[in-house]
Amino acid sequence: MRLLALMLFAFALAAQDPVDFSGWLNRGVQEFRSAHYPEAAAAFERAVAIDPSNVTAQLYLGTAYMQQYIPGADSPENLRVGEAAYPHFLRVLELDQHNKVALASIASLFLNQKRWDEAQRWYEKLVAVEPNNADAYYSMGFIAWSKWYPAYGKARADAGMRQEEPGPIVDAVVRADLKARYGPVIESGLRALEKALAINPQYDDAMAYMNLLIRERADLRDTVEECQRDVRIADQWVQKALATKKAKYGGGGGGGQSAPPPPPPPVRNEAARPRRITIGGDVSQPMHIARLVYPEQAKQAHIQGDVHLRLQIDTKGHVFDIKVISGHPLLVPAALDAVKQWEFKPTLLHGQAVEVQTEVTIPFKL
Repeated sequence: MRLLALMLFAFALAAQDPVDFSGWLNRGVQEFRSAHYPEAAAAFERAVAIDPSNVTAQLYLGTAYMQQYIPGADSPENLRVGEAAYPHFLRVLELDQHNKVALASIASLFLNQKRWDEAQRWYEKLVAVEPNNADAYYSMGFIAWSKWYPAYGKARADAGMRQEEPGPIVDAVVRADLKARYGPVIESGLRALEKALAINPQYDDAMAYMNLLIRERADLRDTVEECQRDVRIADQWVQKALATKKAKYGGGGGGGQSAPPPPPPPVRNEAARPRRITIGGDVSQPMHIARLVYPEQAKQAHIQGDVHLRLQIDTKGHVFDIKVISGHPLLVPAALDAVKQWEFKPTLLHGQAVEVQTEVTIPFKL
């Protein structure tokens, strides 16, 4: 009798699984909308196995994998899930070569992986299909700054120049080398940002990067007068950005679009995962809060605002997953660095410690 009951129960569970393409696609969409991305990916895998030529299923599958990728995390599991998204977007482009979502997704994936040249190439493909995509041009400006800034920062540090010390860089050989290697990168970034602003004149984040690239380019000028001229132009972009933010938000908050999309939660072993609950309000006040360091580049650009994060807290009160909901790209890394060190009092449900999901806001104010 017990064996019969177990067989009937197993049959009932099996009967709950879809039997055709539409059923698996619909299940995947439901899981995706509930932010259950591993479960969504599994369902979409079943759908594309039945119909590999369906654009919608392939696009959803690539996006479900991409939503699990965390920018900057180097674990093999995270790298695998990022790579898993790519072939499905490529398959979409085989079926529909002008699919804007697939083009943007591949470009964004490479940008999140800091594969700047590949991201640039895919954003160029995107604007060839969608020439009025301001976000794509902004992203190319962000890429240019990301490629150039490490060399620029190192050159100033090697020269013993403080952050606030005016330029240009004293050593003419160093200036010439940086100009030869990165001058075209800076100019292409500025052209991309100009296009973004021509499409969207209220794009305050694009204004902020115009300020940064022009202000940093000033250090490559051959005379103090040329350097000061660039600094004055950069200052004008700061004022434009602040005025735009004030008009849009009634104050100094963040806004605009960010090049790096929010990093989503990682893949985890569901079988080994404790029960998780979502808290509508406060979980508990953190017992330990790490000091928040205001990024120097954000200070220089007069960027402020809130970073909104979704946290996953384990049974011991440690933060193990963080998803960025919104925030300026110059502020997000500092918020992540701080919150990763937070510690909470474990949350109990019926006397048992459970994983908890909650949202927090990290303010940056000058």
